[in-house]
Amino acid sequence: MSVNKEVKKVTTNTLLKMKTSGEKISMLTAYDFSFARIIDNAGIDIILVGDSASNVMAGHETTLPVTLDHMIYHASSVIRGVNRCLVVVDLPFGSYQSNSDIALASAIRIMKETGAHSIKLEGGEEVVDSVKRIVSAGIPVMGHLGLTPQSIYKFGTYTVRAKEEDEANKLRRDAKILEKAGCFAIVLEKIPAQLAKEVTESLHIPTIGIGAGMYCDGQVLVMHDMLGINTEFKPRFLRQYLNISEQVTTAVQQYISDVKGKSFPNENEQY
Repeated sequence: MSVNKEVKKVTTNTLLKMKTSGEKISMLTAYDFSFARIIDNAGIDIILVGDSASNVMAGHETTLPVTLDHMIYHASSVIRGVNRCLVVVDLPFGSYQSNSDIALASAIRIMKETGAHSIKLEGGEEVVDSVKRIVSAGIPVMGHLGLTPQSIYKFGTYTVRAKEEDEANKLRRDAKILEKAGCFAIVLEKIPAQLAKEVTESLHIPTIGIGAGMYCDGQVLVMHDMLGINTEFKPRFLRQYLNISEQVTTAVQQYISDVKGKSFPNENEQY
């Protein structure tokens, strides 16, 4: 019997049991009530209310413009659609980097105003004080290492991170630091699969990969990418499970045609 099927509600403790038993963890993003309800009912383990809302919901080029208020709005909507899965909310750029007081205040706002279960923030040693403060306030924290999109202007590119030994060593250290600081899981984004394997095996807490290979304890994708709503983004790590963009286009064109051709509404569709 899988751990997933046994539990009525997924918690951080459930994820630890899944890692221990070798059961992989499934995670997807969602940003609104309707999709959150569908994804939760389908049996997902974790929904991430990602700062990727900046890209896929608001049309920005990066994740940087999304605000704490935006994230609270999206997270509140998602929570209303969820019965079973764990909901993690991204702390957006600028809401935690300056100091641990601001980080804690941001995390508290998310927990109080949305009803979400945990928060996620990017970075390693640089943010360890914030992680400790937030955890000590009773708020579960998920870490995020490797490609950290909020630092995109520092990196200058979305290519694979930690290919060089220096950066790989820092990532190894950062993962241990985050675990010691109390993180319940760590996202590893766009790093070599062998490094992700090594980090995953070195930690007691689960790793969730995105473009980090098959050895992580779980996987996460952006819902808009895997469902083919957003069709411009096609990295190697993305498996597209649907082409909603094409299906919606066909449906809308059929609707336009029916309206223009006066076949909608028909006699059965009026009062």
